[in-house]
Amino acid sequence: MDKNDCCNHQHPPGELPKHHENVDESHDHFLISSEPLSLDRACALVRDDAAGAISTFEGTTRSTFNGKGVVRLEYEAYEPMAKKEWLKITQEARSKYLLLSTVMHHRIGEVAVGQTSVIVAASSAHRADAINAVHFLIDSLKARLPIWKKELLDDGTDTWKQNEPVNLDAHRSTTN
Repeated sequence: MDKNDCCNHQHPPGELPKHHENVDESHDHFLISSEPLSLDRACALVRDDAAGAISTFEGTTRSTFNGKGVVRLEYEAYEPMAKKEWLKITQEARSKYLLLSTVMHHRIGEVAVGQTSVIVAASSAHRADAINAVHFLIDSLKARLPIWKKELLDDGTDTWKQNEPVNLDAHRSTTN
């Protein structure tokens, strides 16, 4: 099994492996890429025999915004800062939810209508942790990562979109 495959390791029944508590880059995957993203690849990275649930979010470029046609999106990122913030966000998610593995992948450059801009995935023993973690991870990514989006519209105009303010306190922990 190569290092990019998820763990599929042995541990006592009813116990999660140690990596559910802390960020571990063999189980928590971050990618910023100008290449197309793959939901299948993201799922493979979080797949684990101990997982009873894998939850995903795939954000795509839509064809309209506020009644105007969208031609494409363009993304830019400050990658060193994005990776540092990803580590913080993932650690926060692990403190709130019992997770096996996570994925946070984001495109940069041009992303055409219908193409994937972002993928977030999480695996856990139970569905509530995976679903809630993905919601927390995508909201945190949108609010905190230094990734900027420009919408190019069919009327020839373009606009830079700001990161969305999100109330992250609304995300309840399942570990308490």
